[in-house]
Amino acid sequence: MSRHLEVGERIVRTEALHGGITAEMRRLTIGTRGGGTRDLVLRTFVNVEHAEDWLNRETGALTLLTGTGVPAPGLVAVDPTAAHCEYPSLLMTHLAGRTVLDDEGLETRVPLLAHQLVAIHALRPAERPRKYVTLTTADTVVVPKGADAAAWAAAIDVIRRPPPPYEGRFLHRDFQPGNVLFDVPPTRPQDTRITGVVDWAATSWGPADLDVAHCSTNLALLHGPAWGLRFAEAYEEAGGVPAEAASERLYWRVRSGLAFSEEVQLVSQPWREAGRTELTTRAVEERLDAYVTALMDALG
Repeated sequence: MSRHLEVGERIVRTEALHGGITAEMRRLTIGTRGGGTRDLVLRTFVNVEHAEDWLNRETGALTLLTGTGVPAPGLVAVDPTAAHCEYPSLLMTHLAGRTVLDDEGLETRVPLLAHQLVAIHALRPAERPRKYVTLTTADTVVVPKGADAAAWAAAIDVIRRPPPPYEGRFLHRDFQPGNVLFDVPPTRPQDTRITGVVDWAATSWGPADLDVAHCSTNLALLHGPAWGLRFAEAYEEAGGVPAEAASERLYWRVRSGLAFSEEVQLVSQPWREAGRTELTTRAVEERLDAYVTALMDALG
């Protein structure tokens, strides 16, 4: 790290940052030559398959985002092959703010999330990132115990169809509350604002509905199915343009919901570590069942 510091600077403190799934995060406090401090963030992929590809994609995204108005970290240095670090790593600027996963204040944060996603989708890079990837198939879906069998069968049938046509957009591909930083004034929560969007390693080119669906599912599991449905409305209210046909919107939202069926334990553990201890694997499965059922009822 010292190779990328200014003359006379040194690392004086490190702090582990929690909440991520694929990477270890550390805040590095840098002592400056004038006696002050500044912070950087070190993102490290420990024994992660395709780490080089993930870091190269994030490097490209952070470079592209510079000067766009989207509040993303600034790239400082990257070591995608672990030539200098113990593991593949990326060094970036530190953004103010914090993730907020509590139910309180949702009515303020959801529109902010929607407006931010619309701004991301408005980007038109000179060089497109790679096409989106979806890994879930009708045969890999894990139906939760006690789920509404008819609703899930109908949902699985939805993703047996070919993907609908779409107009490509620049996608974050993991846009959700855990990757958004907020400033929440204690005495004026109505003045909450977004200070940063992080984790750009999955940046892709694809349908806007895919990002909307992913954030909607996260909100449904964190805060209840109604909030998943609400986010899709908020995205349109913010000027976002989803697929015109309800059946096409349904396809992407159902696909996202079913994808979470395979990784409920993986996604819920960081939420519990962040203080949402009531979100047990079973509780999140029940919310997922309710959300998939609500999708089929509302849009099917």
